[in-house]
Order: sequence, then C-alpha cells, then structure tokens
Amino acid sequence: MSNFKIALTAIFGISIVLGVAIFALSRGSSSGQSANLVIWGTVSEESFNTAHKNSSIFNNKSVKITYVKKEAVTFNQDFVEALALGNGPDIVLLRDDSVYKNRNKLFVIPYANYNQRDFKDRFIEGSELFLVPDGVIGLPFMVDPMVMYWNRDIFSNNLISEPPKYWDELYSLVEKTTSRDSGGNILKSAIALGEWKNITNAKEIVAMLLLQAGTPITSGDKSGVVSSVLNSQFNLPVAPSQSGINFYTQFSNPGTPAYSWNRSLPNSLNFFISGNLALYLGFGSEIFSIQQKNSNLNFDVTYMPQIRDAAKKQVFGHIYALSIVKQSRQIAAAALAVNALTESSALTAMESVTNLPPARRDLLSVKPTDPFRQIFYNSALLSHFWVDPDPVSSSNTFRDMIESITSGQSSLSQALSRANEELNNELK
Repeated sequence: MSNFKIALTAIFGISIVLGVAIFALSRGSSSGQSANLVIWGTVSEESFNTAHKNSSIFNNKSVKITYVKKEAVTFNQDFVEALALGNGPDIVLLRDDSVYKNRNKLFVIPYANYNQRDFKDRFIEGSELFLVPDGVIGLPFMVDPMVMYWNRDIFSNNLISEPPKYWDELYSLVEKTTSRDSGGNILKSAIALGEWKNITNAKEIVAMLLLQAGTPITSGDKSGVVSSVLNSQFNLPVAPSQSGINFYTQFSNPGTPAYSWNRSLPNSLNFFISGNLALYLGFGSEIFSIQQKNSNLNFDVTYMPQIRDAAKKQVFGHIYALSIVKQSRQIAAAALAVNALTESSALTAMESVTNLPPARRDLLSVKPTDPFRQIFYNSALLSHFWVDPDPVSSSNTFRDMIESITSGQSSLSQALSRANEELNNELK
C-alpha cells in the first residue's frame, strides 16, 4: 500500500470516529470525565480481550472497558432484565439473529456521522443487515461462515477424487457412499439432510438453501418495516423456496434415490466425528471441537456447494457486530470504543485466536497461508444473512415446516404458506 493510501485510510478512520463522537457529545454525554464501559457478548473473553488489547482504545487512559461473557441461551433475557433495573451494559456484541429482537434497545448512528457509502466500502456485503433507514445499528466484528467438512477416507475408499461443488452432485455421492445392512438400516451416509432433530445446524442449512434458491426469507421496505417473503414467487411461476425445501426433504424420503438419512440415526455431528458421515455441513467455529473429539479423523474443509449455473454464489453464516445500547449514559465513549474495536489491528489480532475471519473487506483481501483459514476467509465474502425476528421462534417455525412435509401432514405449498404467516407474526 502506498504512503498516500495509508494516510488516506488513517484520515478516513479518524473522521468516522470523530464524527460519531461529536454527535454523541451533542446528546449531552460528558466527554471531560473518564468512562467505565461495560460490554456484554457471547464470544470468549480471550477473543474479545485480544481485540481490545490491540485496539487504539486500550491505551486511552480515560476509557476503561470491562467485558462480560454471557451465555447465548440466556443473553436476551439477561439483557432485558438488566435494562429494566437500569444497570445494563453500554455496548453489546450481538450475533445477527439477535439484532432485530433487540433493535429498540440499540442506539442508531446517523448516516451523517457514519456515511453509508463508507460502511459498504469497509465491510462485506452481508453486513448491510446492520443498516437501517436512519443509520447504522452495529459495526461488524467477525464472521462465522458455513463450510463443508468432508471425510477423506470415505472419499478415497470409494474412489472419489474430490468433494462436490454443486448440490446436484450429491445424487451420485449418495449412491457411492451410503451403505446399509441386510435390514436396510443405514450404516454410513453421504450427508445428513431431510430431518430436523438429529441434524446439527438444520435451521441454518435450510436458510442457506432458501437464500441460494433466490428467497431472502425476509425483506424490508424503505421505512424499515420487515416482512416475510418465504412464500413469494418473485414473478416466477412457482415460489423459488419450493425448490430449496423440496431438495432438502428428499434426502429423508425412502422413496427417492437421494435417501440417505432418517431420524433413527445419531446426531449428524457425532456421526461425522465417528467417521460414518461423508459430508458435514457446519460452521468454521466448529473445527476445533471436531479436531479435539477425534484427533484421528481424516477430514478436510471446503466450500459449501452451490446451485449449478447460479448467477450469484451464496453461503449462510453468522456475523457479530458491536452495538451501542441506547440506555447508556456514556454514548461518546461507547462510540469511540466500537470504532476502535473494529480497527484492522484489533480484528487481525482477534482472528489469530478464533480462526474466524473479520468482517472488513481490506482484511479479507489478504489471504492467510493456513489452508482451513483460506476457506473461511473466502466463505466470509460469500456469506449472507437474513433478518431473523427471534432465533428460537423462527427455529420452531422452520422445524414445524420441515416435519409437516416429511410426515405427510402438509403439502410443500401448504407448509411454506403456514411458515410464511408465522414468520410475519413473529416480525410484528
């Protein structure tokens, strides 16, 4: 990078920080006093503290930061209760599926102080989830993209040279790698699709297939009102979501050539770790636990399959962002902190601990030498998300949709229509 570009980048970063801080000061925050900021999040203390220590805010003696790790399952409840008592955090590190649920509790940085063009140039396309009509609701921190883990021994034993790049290649893979005993019970499987309860990441897999099929699941209008488009046709003869759901459910249907999974099998992650599943669809963050649980498992990581001849490649992922809490009495300091914690130095240091890629475009352009992390970086650029009204409620909606189809209780169109209605109710 030339000296001119370095200087320009530095000026750009400083202008954003000052712009946000000046706006915050105009709200009456006391800038002359020291600030003690409390940040809540679900990432490990090591990950956050590494980012903090490598950010410019760490050497700012007037700003002290305390990070409190919360459990993901109780985060929303703890957050609401703390705000009600008046002792909530100043900043929260939220995952994408918790933002909409907590949107009214978060401070929106106006576009006059954080330019929308600058945001889009700095962060990946999927992070535009944090842009609302009147400003920025969170600054992206890191991405946890979905990737495909594959068992190298199963592939080599069946004389298959490489994992599938496209979903339609799964049909021949099922035929070659799925094995059964004399009673027809599945002993080894190509992939875990079609069911719900015993498939790790079932909701995320279904969401990814919907996104790839051309259904964004939810969509917002210019005023910021979000609604479900799960069953929308988008001027096509049939809703594209039907193809995604039909593809998913056929793998648990004994009457189709794709049949390779049923609800009597072990959990898909455990089945992969035991060496009996050829492909496992998971997150980059799962790699450490897979390695630890079976150090002898001969596996590799590659990209998620795509729809053949699709105009746009997409994978699903989760993205974390730092948001200022509206109730905070230290808005100015919080604004400085969220900017500092998303600096390149902070995110680069954080990635060295988590192996998860940062959400900044400039950092993703520098590819790591580690082969696993290369896949994670490129997958982060392809990662897309959707406005999830509530992770628990929407998971139940997706589950009911899939199980009503696989049990024969509902047709594909009926199940999608009901799920669409339920999502709209959750969004309201």
